[in-house]
Amino acid sequence: MNALAQGGPGPWVLFVPLVWAVVVIGVVTVARRAGWRRGRDPRLHGGGPDEHSPLALLGHRFAAGEIDEDEYWRRLTVLEEQFGRRADDAKGRRR
Repeated sequence: MNALAQGGPGPWVLFVPLVWAVVVIGVVTVARRAGWRRGRDPRLHGGGPDEHSPLALLGHRFAAGEIDEDEYWRRLTVLEEQFGRRADDAKGRRR
């Protein structure tokens, strides 16, 4: 007999869309947890330091005029040595 003759497709008609919805939600969840969204965390993608890092605070103090250029470069060199970066690379990049 025909399914329509028996009163329609029944509740099973929702099974395939529900399976696809679960698959799509699962893929999106895995992608978000793995950090595949662009621009999620700039520190993870080679961005600059966060707002409260010592390098950022030093930059803010220099921009505000609290310290002069010589003091800025001297402290920057010390901070970069402490964090394991080469001071000459950083200076060449920022100047």
